[in-house]
Amino acid sequence: MTEFLLIAIVFFSASQQTVTGFGFSLIVMPLITIFFGLQTAAPLVALQGVTLYVVNLIRYHRHVNLHEALRLGFAAAIGVPVGVWALVSVDASIIKSILGFILVAYAIYSLAKPAGLHLQSTGWFLPFGFIGGCLAGAYNTPGPMFVFYGTLRGWQKEEFRAILQVLFLLTGTLTVVSHWLANHLTPNVSLWYLYTAPALLVGVWVGSWLDRKVNRERFRVLITIMILILGLSLILESFRR
Repeated sequence: MTEFLLIAIVFFSASQQTVTGFGFSLIVMPLITIFFGLQTAAPLVALQGVTLYVVNLIRYHRHVNLHEALRLGFAAAIGVPVGVWALVSVDASIIKSILGFILVAYAIYSLAKPAGLHLQSTGWFLPFGFIGGCLAGAYNTPGPMFVFYGTLRGWQKEEFRAILQVLFLLTGTLTVVSHWLANHLTPNVSLWYLYTAPALLVGVWVGSWLDRKVNRERFRVLITIMILILGLSLILESFRR
């Protein structure tokens, strides 16, 4: 049953990431954590993410804004080791509650879409990128900070998706390397990665097909509501302990 659920989660999350450009780790990380705990979930999701981002970047590479991607990527690279350190140094219940609050905050922001907010100064890439890197290293969830930044900077739709894939690939690769150096890539992690890799690739293919069929905005709202529910469940779980 665990194998089936894990494969189904990865398949669904890869499909929706291919359609929307983000959200894979936001869905997969809290769900896999329930089954395996953070110590296994973090390196496993990092491996899955890198595979997914490589495939999706091939689709979106023509729209990459390298200037924006490199600035944020530089700041994020500094934050990734800090996040990996926090993963093994901070109590798991605290990490789960922080992740839950991040998901809830992201979902509320995404659903509300506050008007009139815009970042004029490019210097904001430093805090947004660094915090995104920390979240990537600890929870494999750099997306909220990058999405916040891109929204406030006014990135266009295709540019948005392309830049996110570059940033996700960069932070994901650094996170995998950090987990490898910290001896977190255990045989158990590698085995579960091999189990789920085919589901991930099929999910990308299905997502590419859905991308031409579904209303992206309605799909985005549905996924955001799901992320909100996941965030609330993590917060409640952390308080029960």
